[in-house]
Amino acid sequence: MTQHGKEPLDMHKLGWLGTGRMGAAMAQRLVDAGNDVLVWNRTKAKTAPLEASGATAVAEITGLGEAGIVFIMVSTPKDLEEVIAGPSGLLSGGSRPDVIVDCSTVSMETSAKVRRLVAEAGVEFLAAPISGNPHVVAEGGACIVASGPEATFKTAEPYLRQIAKVAVHAGPEEQSRLVKLCHNLYLGMVVQALVEVTALAEKGGTDRAAFLEFLNGTVLGSDWVRKRTPDLVELDWTPTFTTELLRKDFDLGLAQARSLEVPMPVGASVHQLIQSAIGTGLRDLDFLSLFVQQARSAGLELKD
Repeated sequence: MTQHGKEPLDMHKLGWLGTGRMGAAMAQRLVDAGNDVLVWNRTKAKTAPLEASGATAVAEITGLGEAGIVFIMVSTPKDLEEVIAGPSGLLSGGSRPDVIVDCSTVSMETSAKVRRLVAEAGVEFLAAPISGNPHVVAEGGACIVASGPEATFKTAEPYLRQIAKVAVHAGPEEQSRLVKLCHNLYLGMVVQALVEVTALAEKGGTDRAAFLEFLNGTVLGSDWVRKRTPDLVELDWTPTFTTELLRKDFDLGLAQARSLEVPMPVGASVHQLIQSAIGTGLRDLDFLSLFVQQARSAGLELKD
């Protein structure tokens, strides 16, 4: 029996491309579940912890073509196109996987373009973005939404469920991309609402920790807010998801809203507040640092 309580699957050798904070946490769950996993990352040192756990590093991206299913987790649309279809990308080698599963957060347009390129190479493609930070992933609490042919989803589903507690099939094309962007738009709106009311309570003389304890005990409390409350109380902005990455998702999500003629008045306002926070030096901090920007606007002197 493996660490996650499931027998290892032996249908496919797996590949993992991109071992940053999120990618490493996700790949680790596949390794811990007993799978044979090949790994590659641009910065070689970032594969070392996975190698120590039993994964095998390959020298070039094309080495991942020996796997039946290759998972990808990269930061930008440009990165995704490069690692798949670039001159040294996954499709440039003699050996290619049967299925590529991309877990990055990119636009529907980028996803559709990559899907076409992958199909032309005779490979199946599943868009499977994930919700959760590295700590949530490591604890088995992440959620994945996938889209692509149902048969492709069924092939990858056992592994997706080793990574995450939930794996949902949202449609045959790029629907999962929009679902993930909707999730992150909502997350940004929730955080801005949280920092606004917290700053108001604190400026009115209520201890920040006391206010959040009360809020978390009400029906408005949530697992996410409860989990992040210590960080907000202690003003700990160690990145789990940076303000800059949140802005990227707002850029993408609001662009989709415009293309579908859906008004997003709250989202548009939060977008500008995120931009303001980045402009005042909060770019590389955790997006919960939006509280700093709110406190500045309120004339509140923060004390941890």
